[in-house]
Amino acid sequence: MNDTKKPAKMFKKIKHKKPAPKPVSLPPAMAEPHNDDMDIEALLNSNDFVDIEPSPAPQPTQPAAPAAPAAEEDEFERLLNEFISAELDDVEEEIENIKNGEEPNSAPITLPLGNSDDQNLSQLDESEASLYRAYQNYFFAIRGIAEGKGISVPAPRINAEKLYPHYKPKTGRKISQDILLGWDVILQIFPRELANLNPGGTDDELLDFAEKATDDNLQLAIISYVEILIETEGCEINYMERKLKAERRKLERKLYEEHQARVERSQRYIDAIRKKEFPINAERLVKNFFKTSNKDAEGAYKMLTNNPATFAPIEINKIKPRLFGLIKVTPQDGIRVNHEIGEFIKKLKA
Repeated sequence: MNDTKKPAKMFKKIKHKKPAPKPVSLPPAMAEPHNDDMDIEALLNSNDFVDIEPSPAPQPTQPAAPAAPAAEEDEFERLLNEFISAELDDVEEEIENIKNGEEPNSAPITLPLGNSDDQNLSQLDESEASLYRAYQNYFFAIRGIAEGKGISVPAPRINAEKLYPHYKPKTGRKISQDILLGWDVILQIFPRELANLNPGGTDDELLDFAEKATDDNLQLAIISYVEILIETEGCEINYMERKLKAERRKLERKLYEEHQARVERSQRYIDAIRKKEFPINAERLVKNFFKTSNKDAEGAYKMLTNNPATFAPIEINKIKPRLFGLIKVTPQDGIRVNHEIGEFIKKLKA
């Protein structure tokens, strides 16, 4: 991010962005921690997939090294936590992709490596682009506030590529954490001014406070903060819509696969019964059986194996007379054939 880059939006445009006042609420990622990246897993949960858990850290076998200075220990702890967090995010994203029916090893959608941040920004959808511009403006203001004050400014961890192709809750969490670190800087520089700011006020109340602020950077920081809240909410809504569409696609695919398996299985039954040349309409028998089994599978199967004629009548005229035609076909022959068909189906593995 270019430190000298000017804000992308003017105050008046943001001021009138929301027509009606609305209570300010933290984005979902700024509220209490929760498993946003796993919500698709919860909705699409099935026995076909197993949750992936990080492997436990191996126990050290060598004697511990001498204690490092406190500053080095803190830095090491920070880097370790960031590494673990990144690894867990990758695992969560892998689970999410699997639950959405994507191939676990499929290559992620990425932007060209040589792209600049501005080029990547131009590739974002409008919601993600608006969120990122507000994020840029916020840190532009934070740097301006801290300039010459001897206060360290947190480095923004999000760039345009992190929001491509779409916003994800784990990205929202990082944005929220960065915004809170920025607020620490603002509070150190403007403790008196912010004493009059109602943190539970509406968007319009916050924007009114910003308009009355005498410091341009403070004004931009408050405006950008409100815009981040608004754009994050929009991105969360879009994320939920994509998640619901993914759930529907998986359900539709599952129903289609079950239907195809049912069709193939019924055809195997039909072919096996036809091959035995039983005097019965095999297709009608099997289709009526499967139709009944939708309501009572166990009862339908008992009926099929004990009295298959319930699903399709025995065609008496197709029963071959015995003793070279000397013994005519009688209803008793129909009962016998009905029993033979049931016994055959009992042993049939289609």
